[in-house]
Amino acid sequence: MGRKRSGLFVAVLIAVLLGGLYGCRSENKTQKKETASNSLSPPEYVGAERCAGCHVQAAEAWRNSHHAQAMMPANASTVLGDFRDARVAKNQVSSSFYKKDGQFYVRTDGPDGKLADYPLAYTFGVYPLQQYLVPFPNGRFQSLVLAWDSRRKEEQGQQWFHLYPNEKMPHTDPLHWTGKNQTWNYMCADCHSTNLRRNYDLANDTYATTWSEINVACESCHGPGSNHVAWALSSEKSGSTKDLVVQLKSKPLQLETCAPCHSRRRPIKSNPQPGEAFLDAYFPSLLDDGVYFADGQIQEEDYEYGSFVQSKMYHKGVTCSDCHNPHSLSLPSKDLNAVCRQCHPSTFAAREHHHHSLNSAGALCVNCHMPTRTYMVNDVRRDHSFRIPRPDLSAAYDTPNACNQCHSDKTARWAEDAIAKWFGPNRRHEPHFVEALDAARRGSAGAEGLLISLITDSSQPAIARATALSLMPRYLGVESLPAVQASLADGDALVRAAAVRALEPLGPSERLQLAGGLLSDAVRAVRIEAARLLAGSPAELVPEPQKAALASAISERIESEMASAERPENHMNLALLYAQMGRVKDAETELRTALRLDSKFIPAMVNLADLYRIQRREEEAQLLLDKAISLDSTAAEPIHALGLLKSRLGQQQEALKLFARAAALQPSVTRYAYVYAVALHSYGEREKAIAVLTKSYETRHADRDVLTALITFNRDKGDMSSAVLYADRLVQLSPRDPQVIALRRSLSK
Repeated sequence: MGRKRSGLFVAVLIAVLLGGLYGCRSENKTQKKETASNSLSPPEYVGAERCAGCHVQAAEAWRNSHHAQAMMPANASTVLGDFRDARVAKNQVSSSFYKKDGQFYVRTDGPDGKLADYPLAYTFGVYPLQQYLVPFPNGRFQSLVLAWDSRRKEEQGQQWFHLYPNEKMPHTDPLHWTGKNQTWNYMCADCHSTNLRRNYDLANDTYATTWSEINVACESCHGPGSNHVAWALSSEKSGSTKDLVVQLKSKPLQLETCAPCHSRRRPIKSNPQPGEAFLDAYFPSLLDDGVYFADGQIQEEDYEYGSFVQSKMYHKGVTCSDCHNPHSLSLPSKDLNAVCRQCHPSTFAAREHHHHSLNSAGALCVNCHMPTRTYMVNDVRRDHSFRIPRPDLSAAYDTPNACNQCHSDKTARWAEDAIAKWFGPNRRHEPHFVEALDAARRGSAGAEGLLISLITDSSQPAIARATALSLMPRYLGVESLPAVQASLADGDALVRAAAVRALEPLGPSERLQLAGGLLSDAVRAVRIEAARLLAGSPAELVPEPQKAALASAISERIESEMASAERPENHMNLALLYAQMGRVKDAETELRTALRLDSKFIPAMVNLADLYRIQRREEEAQLLLDKAISLDSTAAEPIHALGLLKSRLGQQQEALKLFARAAALQPSVTRYAYVYAVALHSYGEREKAIAVLTKSYETRHADRDVLTALITFNRDKGDMSSAVLYADRLVQLSPRDPQVIALRRSLSK
């Protein structure tokens, strides 16, 4: 359950994407859940042992699987770690593991930083590492970040290790084992047990978590089995569904069944049931910066779904069970190349294809087409996008490649030259979506055009096109709007929802005109994205037939955030929604709830301060911002917000210092530099303002606000050549934008 540390202000706002347009469009029929025939009573969970009575072979395969050992009571038969007074020292904390009266214990630093003894209630996972859960007050279970390496000694296993070996981990750190980010109930419980119900009580901040079975058992995938058991015992058996909740013979349904636990996603519905459409219950991560590399390779813990849906194999109809036994989880052969030969010709195993010695590591298909990345110190996972090695992309975009994973002493250029020597200079140089995503991430001048090309190319993976749409708000203009508008009617829900998000720069009337139909989309994830976009629409602009759809979608949006009611960021998202709707008191309540759950949650402090500022409660706003800055002096957001407050209060010099500090702390956020420059210009420091903008422009060439300010400031200064230079660059970005064209023409008069 190790979690990579994330920057404090990384996109805690609302969801991600998925879409649909013009009312109740029908999704892929193969994606509709094949449910059992109508039964007299709702199905109930019966337990794996009941299933095993008939399904002996499947049950036996499952009992030895990682699913069966996903979570177990901590006892002599399940605990793998050394509890013979073993000791681990890190950051001046000496922890020890021991056993007393049949109970397993750890002595380590607790939530107050002091050493204490904690009983271990459950094992968590089995290989290549095993973690342990400690019962805490209020129904919580906390996951130790000291884990047991269950690999063999020859593989440097059979020892205790820290999941964050290179980081200091004081008891105040959010990733400390006693912190919210290591709480099992939220972070990992629903994927390690069957029929898991978190049962979180927001009012008391407590859990009463329950499950039908402690591990991942039959009904996690097949759904509650009581009706199927009744069917099996019936003398009159009829119906192809056999009264199963989930019919896993459907290949798309197999992927959707695996996706909730094998994807990086967030829940958008409380207590989703087996058989529900994935995008009706969860919102998957897109290929976001810091989560995936720009070419779609795994970077953080992304699991398999987001990679697999990029692959040609997925688009050809391959699914999980074509390679993995769904019960044992094992591959059909220990010979990895034999697994690939199930579909691919044996000629791919020839030296003429892979250009490595037979029986060498380079002759294994997976080493070239499924490169690895290591998580949680020793957990080596393969990228499931099944890509062809592209060292040329590594050289251009600083992405990994399989060649240099083995030949780590060589450069990407060396690998690129080797491939050119084998296959010819033009081999594997076809365009890749990395060009568009990298340009958009960097703010390059050609980003808008590249994004348009990717968005409109239906041969590209939907997740890549959706990611391009998610990056479009900062570039949206006359050129790109038609591509976004067309995407609102795309056949893929992920693309539709991302298209909704791309409409954020538009005004209320245009938003409603374009996205109003999506409030009634067939897919929940699309509807709630449309609700977020349209929630603040003036009532007089909303057509009468859409008012009920808007109210319903907003209700679903609220429910989607409350699906993770224990998380402060979800309450901040609700506050933003309520503020957008003019429900200021509700927004304040949600922000206060966020801070009750996490008193150090700086984004909530900044937003609450802004809410106070709107209500002319400047004193309270400043107190909050001062507190936020004292908590993290390197956080640019509260410093910038305090600068805005000081500016409104007429304290210009203080405001300028704060703007300068924020811009220096986070130069990649051009908004901070832009505001600083505008403030400098308004206070008569024109030259300094232009210098700040010029530096910011070098960081992101496609920021229209920065370019417009450079044009205006240089024109006012009398430097027409510089003004024309920047105006020409703005025209290159938006060649058909009438306002841009008019601005450029005005400089020639």
